[in-house]
Amino acid sequence: MALQDVCKWQAPDTREASPHLPQAGGWAVPQGWDPQTFLQIHGPRLAHGTTTLAFRFRHGVIAAADTRSSCGDYVACPASRKVIPVHRHLLGTTSGTSADCVTWYRVLRRELRLRELREGQLPSVAGAARLLSVMMSRYRGLDLCVATALCGWDRSGPALFYVYSDGTCLQGDIFSVGSGSPYAYGVLDGGYRYDMSTQEAYALARRAVAHATHRDAYSGGSVDLFHVRESGWEYVSRNDAWVLYSELRELPGEQLGCAPAWWPGKEEPRGARGPGGLSPGSSPH
Repeated sequence: MALQDVCKWQAPDTREASPHLPQAGGWAVPQGWDPQTFLQIHGPRLAHGTTTLAFRFRHGVIAAADTRSSCGDYVACPASRKVIPVHRHLLGTTSGTSADCVTWYRVLRRELRLRELREGQLPSVAGAARLLSVMMSRYRGLDLCVATALCGWDRSGPALFYVYSDGTCLQGDIFSVGSGSPYAYGVLDGGYRYDMSTQEAYALARRAVAHATHRDAYSGGSVDLFHVRESGWEYVSRNDAWVLYSELRELPGEQLGCAPAWWPGKEEPRGARGPGGLSPGSSPH
C-alpha cells in the first residue's frame, strides 16, 4: 500500500501540511476553562536538561549531543540518542520533552516524504525548518517543548536552522541548545572557524560537549557525533564524556586555545555512513 493511501493524502496540488496532524484543541480541561490558561496554572512542571550543538563549516554540518536523559534529579536513561535522522541528508538535534521531540520528528518525516512523492525531490533544509515551525506554532502556549537544530545539505550547500515550538525559526552557523549550552558556547566561540578541517571540527564538537557535561549536572553519559556531508549523514562516533574531558585536561594550554586536530596518540574513529546503518551504536529509535 502506498504512503499516500496510508496517510489518506488525496490532494497532490496542495502545498500545506497534511490535515492529519494532532489537533490543538484535544486537551481535556474542566468546563469553562481555556486550555492555555489552565495549563499555565495547573499544568505539570517538566524539568529539562541536555546539551546539544550544531555548527556549519566548509565540509558540511556537525551535530553533537550528550546521551543523558533526565527529569529533574532522576537520570531516566544514560545512553539515549538525541540526534535523530530525518532523511538521508537531514538530521535534527532534540532538546526539550523527549516525547514531544520524537512525535514531531515522526510527523516531519511523514510530511517530507509526502512532499518528495509529489514534487519528485526532497524539500530544502529551509523548507523543512519552516514546515516544522508552522506545524508546531499551532500549539503555542499548550506546554509543548521542542527545541531543535536542523542540520542538512541541500542544493544550496550545508545549512543549519534552529526551530522552537513557539514557531521561532532562525538560520545561523552555530547553535547550542539545552541546560549545558552556555558552557558549550564558551568553547565553540573560542574555537570555531568556517574554514577548519574535518578533524578540527570533530575535536571542537567533542570538546564543547565534554566540557558542558562536566559543568552541567543534567548533561552526561557519552558524546554522540554526526557529520552531514554532500553524500549524506555519517555517524562518526560515541565516546565516554568523562574520558574525553580527562584527556582534554591533559593537553597543553596552548592547544586548548583553538580546536585541536586530535589529541595525541589517537586515531580518528571511522563510523558507518547513513542512512544504511548506525554503527557504532544502535537504532535511533
